[in-house]
Amino acid sequence: MILHIDMDAFYASVEIRDNPKLAGLPVVVGGSPKGRGVISAASYEARKFGIFSAMPSSQALRLCPNVVFVKTRMDHYAKISKQIREIFFRFTSLVEPLALDEAFLDVSGCKKLFGDGPTIARLIRNAIQSELGLTASAGVAPNKFLAKLASDLDKPDGLVIVDPNDIEGFLNPLPIERVWGVGKQTLKKFHRLNVKTIEQLRGLERDTMKQFFGINSEHFWRLSRGLDTRPVVPDRIAKSVSHETTFSHDIIDREPLRAWLLELTQQVARRLRRHQIRGRTVQIKVRFSDFRTITRSVSLAEPSCSTEELEEAVEELLARVEIENGVRLVGMGVSNLTSSSMQQQMLFGNEERGRNERLDEMKDQLKDRFGHDAIRRGTSVEHDISRRPDPRVGDDRIT
Repeated sequence: MILHIDMDAFYASVEIRDNPKLAGLPVVVGGSPKGRGVISAASYEARKFGIFSAMPSSQALRLCPNVVFVKTRMDHYAKISKQIREIFFRFTSLVEPLALDEAFLDVSGCKKLFGDGPTIARLIRNAIQSELGLTASAGVAPNKFLAKLASDLDKPDGLVIVDPNDIEGFLNPLPIERVWGVGKQTLKKFHRLNVKTIEQLRGLERDTMKQFFGINSEHFWRLSRGLDTRPVVPDRIAKSVSHETTFSHDIIDREPLRAWLLELTQQVARRLRRHQIRGRTVQIKVRFSDFRTITRSVSLAEPSCSTEELEEAVEELLARVEIENGVRLVGMGVSNLTSSSMQQQMLFGNEERGRNERLDEMKDQLKDRFGHDAIRRGTSVEHDISRRPDPRVGDDRIT
């Protein structure tokens, strides 16, 4: 039996928990509406006005003039996410995180210890509520596709159980958009076939599906019948870790761009270390005022999570970018990742790398204790990076 646990409006719920005066108000976590801010999360009160994540903050303000903006605190959310996962591990070691606020759990072998799937889901939700003051929704089903589908059907604070003997009955009334992989263009094709529900999808002939959807036809055929054989994979290694920011005003000078990229690099490196992973491929992204976007990448000799090594790569990449006009966005990411435990052996033969990583560890501890600005680069102070007005909330991704 598979569980999908999904925190309810996670970032916004944390902010409301930490500041009870926000309870009942339309709260959004994200950047300022005065610039190019973007919403990272919206409380359910804000969602009633049509406000959702990834929406421009200025649009959110137009939809709800009384909306309350709260600045994003990614480090804080990451710490709480770790506490949530510790609760998961009390019940099973088979935990596959998808993001800070959701995960799959395989509880098939836990019945004698804790009860059946629905019972374990209730125990987990109760523990999150009583210990952390937050609510989570859960889906309980025979596989990952159905469990994730179920967890989203009764939010917030919901529990939906899929009967293994009535999977088609559960799927039948759901709109076709609920099928994983159905995007805007695919949806148009389904509508041309007059298919609007999963039950109608299941009624399509295989030849017809292959004609319209090609290699994806088998995928849709299986999901419409609730078939999914993917296992829960614990300790999933991410494919990339990245961070980017959009400026309130276009930047023309190279030095402020360099300062911003180095600041983003510090954040990415810290997240790599927190998740005990290293990366070999370093990439930067630059979006100009005309929305033209370019990327540059380089491969390191060895996977790294060292701030200094990643900064050196970023400076090399920036030197290859010609600043033709104003820049509205910069981003930095690391991919081709591997677990840090697989790389420990290399440290013993590289004294300089070992020294750098011990220094990084000391800096991380100081920032954890005294805040992100406890240690700052001279360039960050010079260009007032941490206090620059109206930067878009950092778009922080682990994928």
